[in-house]
Amino acid sequence: MSVEVKNLVKIFGSQNAVNGVSFEAKTGEITGFLGPNGAGKSTTMKIATGYLPATTGTVLINGVDVSLSPKVCQKNIGYLPEHNPLYLDMYVHEYLSFAGEVQGIKGSLLKERVLDVVEKCGLTVEQNKKIGSLSKGYRQRVGLAQALIHNPEVLILDEPTTGLDPNQIVEIRNLLKEVGKDKTVILSTHIMQEVQALCDHVVIINKGEIVANETVESLKSGLEVNTTIQVQYKEEINEVLISELEGVISVSRKNGLTYEISVQKGTDIRLELFELTKANNWNLIELKEIQSNMEDVFHQLTQKNV
Repeated sequence: MSVEVKNLVKIFGSQNAVNGVSFEAKTGEITGFLGPNGAGKSTTMKIATGYLPATTGTVLINGVDVSLSPKVCQKNIGYLPEHNPLYLDMYVHEYLSFAGEVQGIKGSLLKERVLDVVEKCGLTVEQNKKIGSLSKGYRQRVGLAQALIHNPEVLILDEPTTGLDPNQIVEIRNLLKEVGKDKTVILSTHIMQEVQALCDHVVIINKGEIVANETVESLKSGLEVNTTIQVQYKEEINEVLISELEGVISVSRKNGLTYEISVQKGTDIRLELFELTKANNWNLIELKEIQSNMEDVFHQLTQKNV
């Protein structure tokens, strides 16, 4: 089941929060939806789930317009909003049963679905506790469980790992990888490692407009992100000599006798650097190229025209 966002615009007063956003998320893929705070991510996701009307543009869930048939579309969507709304006085098991009933699930199927999401989301030990007594991380798990309770074909998750500890994050990532095999998953996150670990496709939004829409690998390889060479010596060296090598942008000293050399993309100075080291009798301990990551890409794209 695909999600198609077409020329989406949302205006609040004089503010153009979303401006002509278009992208598609497909079944079996996890799409990362990224952007700085205030870029329009949550607004777009609220429109996609039918909780907020667009000014113009459309969102189609498997070809059905959300604005024209919100109830039909919402039956196929599991949604975890940025600020996870929960009934704190309800018990976990009770709340998930309630969430299932709201989705029209009854009887033995409801019991089966509650047991399934409790197990998948790691809530077995906590299911008979009041939600208000849970840590933020476990509350987040409850929110994810309610998004999964009706076994939707589309999952739209706004910051799903917020408040989780490192072990919990790994568990939720594994869960999302598993459910993402046969569902359409759109998730927003500020954790770049999460994008690299989870996402097949990435959409980056800045100031309400799409600035990138492609696979993670093609995005990283296609941008003009400078190469960084890291070298470590046994003694202090003459940084000026390195800075004079062709293609070198800057040389900076880090901890101890480690230096980072920023080099123009497509330029390989390793051989010249080795020859320079040898000619000056510097004692080289380590030389390695540091690969660009999603943080570099995100920074470059979202800092344009700021």
